[in-house]
Amino acid sequence: MTDQTPTAMLQTLPATAFKSPAIALSGVVDYEMYTKFRTQFDGASERDLVVIELSTLGGDPEVARMMGEDVRFASEMEPARRFVFLGKAAIYSAGTTFMSFFVRQNRYLARGTRLMIHERKLSKKLVIDGPLTTCVAVVKATLNEIECSIAIQNEGFQNLVLGSSVTLDEVLKKHGRLPGPPPMPA
Repeated sequence: MTDQTPTAMLQTLPATAFKSPAIALSGVVDYEMYTKFRTQFDGASERDLVVIELSTLGGDPEVARMMGEDVRFASEMEPARRFVFLGKAAIYSAGTTFMSFFVRQNRYLARGTRLMIHERKLSKKLVIDGPLTTCVAVVKATLNEIECSIAIQNEGFQNLVLGSSVTLDEVLKKHGRLPGPPPMPA
C-alpha cells in the first residue's frame, strides 16, 4: 500500500509510475473507446494508482465527458485512490475534454505531446416551415441547444485551466469569444 495522504496524492510521480498504465487508450473518442475504457477501468479497481494513458485526434465530446465523469465519481467515492492522466503524442479536441476532468496535479504529458483546444462545432440545417408559433418554438429550441452546448464547453474550459496560470478569459479570447485587441500583422 502506498502513502495516500492528501499531500502524497498530489506529489509529482516518478517516471516509473507510468511504466505500465492500468488503462491505455488510443484512437477516436467514441462509444467503442468508452467500452474499452470501462472494461480496463473496472479491471483496475484494486489499484491505488490508476494511470490512464490516452492518444487521440479527437472524437465525441459527450463520450469524453462520460469517461471523465466516471473518473470524477470514482475519485470522490474512493479518495484514497489516485487517478492520473497521461497524454501521449496527441491530445486533441475530445481528448482535452477528458483531460479536464483530472486535477492539474494529476495531468501528465509525454515529451512532445501536443494539445488541441477549440470551441465545439455544430453543423445543422434549421428548417423553418409551418405555423408561426411552431417556427418560433423550433428557433428557440435550436438556440437553447447552442447555448447549453456553449455552457458545457465553457465548463470544460474552466476545469482545464483550474489551478493553472491560464485564465478562462485567455482561453476564450484565443477562440475569438471575448473582445480583445485586433490581431497584429505578421
